[in-house]
Amino acid sequence: MLFRKDIDPRCVYCQHGKALNEEQIACPKKGVVSPGYHCRRFAYDPLRRVPPAPAVVDFSRFKDEDFEL
Repeated sequence: MLFRKDIDPRCVYCQHGKALNEEQIACPKKGVVSPGYHCRRFAYDPLRRVPPAPAVVDFSRFKDEDFEL
């Protein structure tokens, strides 16, 4: 499976909503709403969702011996 099924519905990544700015979404059903809002017409659009940044690995705690075969 490419995408998780348990994604929380939010207007910020709904295919019906259009972003006005960072704090407002224009929904054709409900009007201007906040990005965290959702309604029954929610349809997930995976291209609108921005995943969290990956964690930075701290290599300073490893020694050279850890990378030898």
